[in-house]
Order: sequence, then structure tokens, then C-alpha cells
Amino acid sequence: MGLTLSCTTNHHHHGLFSAVHDGDLRLLAALLEAHPSLLHQTTPYDRHSALHVAAANAQIEILSTLLDGSVNPDVLNRHKQTPLMLAAMRGSIACVEKLLEAGANVLMFDGIYGRTCLHYAAYHGHSSCLKAILSAAQSSPVAASWGFARFVNIRDGKGATPLHLAARQRRSECVHILLDSGALVSASTGGYGCPGSTPLHLAARGGSLECIRELLAWGADRLHRDASGRIPYMVALKHKHGACASLLNPTSAEPIVWPSPLKFISELNPEAKALLEQALMDANREREKSILKGSVYSLPSPSHSDGVPDDNVSEVSESELCCICFEQVCTIEVQNCSHQMCAQCTLALCCHNKPNPSTACLTPPVCPFCRSTITRLVVVKTECHDETDQDSVDINCSKQNKSRKLRNLNDSGSSSFKGLSSVSSFGKLGSRSSGRIAAEWLDKQ
Repeated sequence: MGLTLSCTTNHHHHGLFSAVHDGDLRLLAALLEAHPSLLHQTTPYDRHSALHVAAANAQIEILSTLLDGSVNPDVLNRHKQTPLMLAAMRGSIACVEKLLEAGANVLMFDGIYGRTCLHYAAYHGHSSCLKAILSAAQSSPVAASWGFARFVNIRDGKGATPLHLAARQRRSECVHILLDSGALVSASTGGYGCPGSTPLHLAARGGSLECIRELLAWGADRLHRDASGRIPYMVALKHKHGACASLLNPTSAEPIVWPSPLKFISELNPEAKALLEQALMDANREREKSILKGSVYSLPSPSHSDGVPDDNVSEVSESELCCICFEQVCTIEVQNCSHQMCAQCTLALCCHNKPNPSTACLTPPVCPFCRSTITRLVVVKTECHDETDQDSVDINCSKQNKSRKLRNLNDSGSSSFKGLSSVSSFGKLGSRSSGRIAAEWLDKQ
């Protein structure tokens, strides 16, 4: 009798996990109706629950059914991993969102590496899952007790943050998301990789140009040494990543860094931010070309520059050319004064080439035309006009007004205008390619 009972139980046990793995909702419902205790059964070795198996195999319907049956969303397997961790590993955004909605704890640590679901999403490069977890953490009571900034920089058992893992695994999109969420760009590891490594060291080791670009644009220090005294440049050379080494060489030109003074601006329109970030990355790509010029390493040209005639830039709207550089179209508007500039000149106004850690406070940027403090940056609104004589008059008037404004600035000898006009970082650097960015954006509106 005992043997018969054991065989029957094992049969049902096997059938349960087969149904979950295959997404057979009918068989699952029938088994649970006949044997409700099966809901608490686990696999023999890994001790995976049915919820773990559903999450690992992206079976969202099964997972939803189990959660609706009051299954604990934070049930642990043999390695103290939660279903949320397995869903983040797999990259199943539907399962991740459902588990978060059910109240899954984002601050659970596994028993293998001491990692959270955020570590796993970053390590495996699932940017959508990473965004969902970060979004949930902002409203999670547990994360709120820690603080969101602390959660973004949470360390695993070897002292690695999610940014360290993303940089090492060449996950450039995850690197960008984490940096934009407040990840520390120059945090050092404990025992992960070489002790004392920063994300830039790990990106250099992995040979990811995109990760290196992102980190440098957010102010990563090329001279930071790990516990062995190596700077990222030396790590790149050791692993034979020549192009990465060229960009990390301390003797090469400093990269342009995402402007810290923009933190003083009360509201940075998301579209304006995207334009500024694109302008910054394009400017740094031009810098990279000059660094790699004449070497055996080459970088691909930005995709937006392929097959687009230069003459199209001036055809977009001559009346909207930036009054500072006279090369790019005005895409950024300063509020509340409503003066307009191109994204490149806006960056030249707010950017610095190298962050100064000794600076206690930064002076908010001011408008180069009227010297008023910049409180907000937004994307310039474009208006469609009918081709009439009146419109031609308006355009001509606009040209005259802008020309008059420029003459007034030159006559008054505005120091901010002259200083901005002479910034070598942006001068004619990639003027055509950056102009095309603005042109493409205007065409899409």
C-alpha cells in the first residue's frame, strides 16, 4: 500500500511540473483540484516551486493562476532564489511585471552570489526588466526604507553593483539606464573581478566600446587605479582591446561629460534631454575619430550620417539656424526667456570636459543672450506654414530679427556669447552630422 501511494504521489508530482513547464493550464487546474497539496511541492534537487518553474519558462498564464491562488511570490528554491530573480534572468518582462504587481520583494538576496533581481537583470542585459524593477523600487516600501539611490547601487556578495555587472557583460543599454537612475560611475568592487575595479575597468576588460562611451560621458575617471594599481587603459591593453585602449589612454583628449550644471535646472524635458544626450554622444564620436585617426582601429560612422546629402541641412529651415554657430538648427528653447539654440551650443554652454571632484558647488548656467538663469530646457516647437507671400514676409522678418539680435550681441561684447562661440569642443566639430540630427528630428514632427 505504501509503495502504491508513493508511486501515485510521484506521478502527480511529475505531472504538476510538466503542466507548468508546458503551460498546460487545464491539466494544472485538474491536478490542483484533485490534490491541492501539490501547490506546495518542489522539485527534488533544486527545490523549485511551481512558481519558479513558471517564471523560468516565461509561462505568464500559469504564473498568474498560481499567484491568484495566493502563492507566496517570494518562495525560495535551494539557492534562495525567488521567482522574480529567475524571471529577470530569463528576461520575461510579463512575468516580472506580474510578480512585482503581486508584491514580490526586490531586496531579496540569493545564496549563490548574494545578488538581487536587479543584479540579474543587469547581468543578463534585459533592459525592460531592469526598468520595471527600478520603477517598482521607487514605490516599494522596502526600497523606500533603504532609499532609491542605495538600491540602485546595491552590492552583491563580492561587492559588485548592477552597473559593474552590466559593464563587464557589455550591456551598454543597461549601463545607460543605471547611470541615468543614479548609479555611481566610479564605485569600486570588493572581490569581483580584480579588487578595486570600477565599471570602467570592467568595460575595458570586456572590450565594449559602447559601455566605455557611456561611462566616460557620465564622468568616469580614466586615472582611477584598482587594487593592483592598474588604470582602465592598462586593463584594455592586457586583454588586447586596442580601440578601447585608445579611448582610455590618459594622453588622449578628455571626453565631453554629461553636464552636471543641468542638475540645477528644475525640469529637463525628456525630449530635450534625448537631443542633448545624442549631441553629446555624437561630439564624443567625432573626438574618437580624431583619436583613432591614422591607427589600425576604426569606429563605425553614426547610422544617421549614411547616405544623407550635406545640402539637406540648410534646406530644413534657414530662419531657424542657431544664432551662435550658424550651422545647426535651433532645437532647444530656454525658459522662461524663450531664446533658442542648437543642442550642440547648449551643451557647450553647460558642459565641462572633466569633472572637478574638489568643486563643492556648481554655478547654474545662464542664457547667453539675456544672462537670465536657465530654469528649464524644452524642445523647440515647430509650426507648419502655408506657402504664401505673408509667410515669406514673416520668414524674412525672422531672419532680420535674428541678424539684428546677433549684431546687438556683438556690439555689446557679451562675454558669455564670445566665450560660447569660441568653445573648441563644439566649434565645427561634426557640424554637418549634428545638423542632420536636428533635421531628422524636425522631419519626424
